[in-house]
Amino acid sequence: MTALQTFKATAHLQDGVQVKARARNFEILIDEPAGLGGTDTGMNPVEALLASLGACQSIVARVYAPKFGVELEHFSVDVEGDIDLDGFFDRSDVRPGYSDIRYTFRIGTSSPEEKVEEFIRFLESKCPVGDTLANPVRLSLGSTIIERISAV
Repeated sequence: MTALQTFKATAHLQDGVQVKARARNFEILIDEPAGLGGTDTGMNPVEALLASLGACQSIVARVYAPKFGVELEHFSVDVEGDIDLDGFFDRSDVRPGYSDIRYTFRIGTSSPEEKVEEFIRFLESKCPVGDTLANPVRLSLGSTIIERISAV
């Protein structure tokens, strides 16, 4: 038996730039701020990416803290990233994605600092979202399905 697991999500464009994203039985609404053409009814995709990184790091922290003997009274992650919007708006040749992402862990603990530092090094090596962002991944379009709509 292989440990490889495939996760799936679907994104369906709604009115304007709103997108209903689904995975398993869960749904989130993704939108853009008004200044970027949206109605500001949800996080935009690049904010959702930052939130996913912080959530993943938080989950890894919860799962592995006991292994390292680290008590977590509280744990949170502040994440921020820089994007040159000229890349997205096709105004220059800069890449459209993040150039830099930074995060800060906020840990409430009574555990010794050495244990916490060892735990943090491990945490950074085991977050799947962080690993995906930090290392090249094969990204490919599998197919395009054109559904013809009859004119009324």
